Amino acid sequence: MLATVLSYVLCLYGLLYQAFVLCSVPEQLPANTVDHQQFLGKWYFKAAVSQREADIERFKVMDNMWITMEEPVNDTLLVTGQMRIGDDCIKQTWTYHILPERDDVVLEGLPRQRTLLWSGKWANCPECIIIQEVEPPLKETDSEDSLNRYLLYTRQSDVNHEVVQVFLNNLACHNASASVRLPQEKEFCT
Repeated sequence: MLATVLSYVLCLYGLLYQAFVLCSVPEQLPANTVDHQQFLGKWYFKAAVSQREADIERFKVMDNMWITMEEPVNDTLLVTGQMRIGDDCIKQTWTYHILPERDDVVLEGLPRQRTLLWSGKWANCPECIIIQEVEPPLKETDSEDSLNRYLLYTRQSDVNHEVVQVFLNNLACHNASASVRLPQEKEFCT
């Protein structure tokens, strides 16, 4: 009898806890209205988080990565990444378009993918940006997105460890606990 009552009390406590301790939500930075000039320049990639390991698998082989954002023409962002994988440096370039009717940026060649910008303040880092990449389900009958990951970028290569931890904790509250942090043990590529 006591075990049953205790079980009900614990269940009620869990429900009340969830009702009063809500997960914080990041502030979206709508690409079509925000001053995207603030995103130009150099950014260091720190961590990736998703609900599935498959969404972040490609980052697990990296030691470090940094990107530069440029605006070669209005409403276009050119992103160039320098990735260190083992002893190799890999350079890659992506082109994003800012469309007036959309709050995300559109990656050239992947029109179904949504790339959303979120304020780094969610990770207690005003000098950070969180990028979410989302692709819809591959089949209409699927209920889960085929990709949904969050990427943390900072302006400084040596950001406080607590910033990354807050980012991971906030996403864990939203059931996204698959994560990878880049070790940054080797020299950055140039």
